[in-house]
Amino acid sequence: MDEWADRLRVAMFTNVYLPVTNGVVVSVESFRKALTQLGHHAYVMAPSCGEIEDRAPYVFRYPAVELPLQKYPLTLPVSPYVDQVLRNLKPQVLHANHPALLGRVAERKSEELNLPLVFTYHTRYADYSHYAHPLPEESVKEFIQTWLGEFMAHCHHLIVPSESIRSLLQSTYDFSGPISVIPTGVDLEHFGGLGRIEARRQLGWSEDGPVYVSVGRLAKEKNFDLLLRSFALLDEGRLVILGSGDELGALRKLSGELGLEGRCEFVGSVAHKDLPVYLAAADVFAFASVTETQGLATLEAMASGLPVAAVDASGTRDIVSASCSRLTAAEPEALAAAMREMAGASVGEAARRQAERFSQLEQGKRMVEAYGQAIESHRRGVHVLSASAESSSRWQTFLQFFRL
Repeated sequence: MDEWADRLRVAMFTNVYLPVTNGVVVSVESFRKALTQLGHHAYVMAPSCGEIEDRAPYVFRYPAVELPLQKYPLTLPVSPYVDQVLRNLKPQVLHANHPALLGRVAERKSEELNLPLVFTYHTRYADYSHYAHPLPEESVKEFIQTWLGEFMAHCHHLIVPSESIRSLLQSTYDFSGPISVIPTGVDLEHFGGLGRIEARRQLGWSEDGPVYVSVGRLAKEKNFDLLLRSFALLDEGRLVILGSGDELGALRKLSGELGLEGRCEFVGSVAHKDLPVYLAAADVFAFASVTETQGLATLEAMASGLPVAAVDASGTRDIVSASCSRLTAAEPEALAAAMREMAGASVGEAARRQAERFSQLEQGKRMVEAYGQAIESHRRGVHVLSASAESSSRWQTFLQFFRL
């Protein structure tokens, strides 16, 4: 019997990886661990990042540079060494986690090595069009949609983290190939193992009043200003915000204007390994973002036994349950009422059970099935989107317009 017959070899391409921590990194690590546990081989193709020594096997680094205004190392997507390693590893599937840089490397290698290409749509890219100011926002959105469509026309399977995102994409694109809804799995052993009293002791927090915690990048699209305005309507408690970003100064200023001195704490970035203690020490997870594709932070909060008070939006609504959460309109009064209600709720067991539906291993099994479908689509010559003369013409027009 061939001992390798049922073992997949998957090369996962990502523009961000450890020691950097964000949603994409957590996703890549979650599926890498799950695939390994299931007996498959996962190879990570990622940018270099300082002098880090990778503890996980089969991590191969492309050169990268640190730029003053760039939050993450910028990948230089050329490496003869990694090219040779890739040929020697003989992967059966290439998995792109971005449509640019190393995602484009995966696209080229798919054609060069005649391999199926899988793409995970992690980010609502068009929602970030305002960062292209002073270019016209609507034109930038259309450019992004065309650019993504051009990339997906080379892919053999599309992964989306929630039904909401599948519906959103299907309202924009006419898909001709398979799409799988596979959320990032949560490592249940990483969360929920610490009691509230012990967690607060470790952090030096008092036992007074409810503590509301929120996690995310401090950016406009994450709606932390709405969260601050909602919390300001509550008479008691503390708000602890974990994360960093360009909006920190504006949010600190707003916190002062709302009279939240001493009640609102901006902790900054917290390593993923340290996140469980903050979640365990809190009473409610409060979330106002409307641009999530999955809401992984919310899932991790539920795994920690926290009730959820959040704005009803894509990603978040796909993973929560009425047994442990309240979803509201994006209005301060509505979110404040939900936060107040959930502060008195005893739903820890229900929250944990809801999170268990999204275990890391179960999502890994679903990803293996998607890889099998991608291999079949590649064999039959089926792509996620059919390339058309019209889309190609639009793409060329945009390239000329933006002088790319």
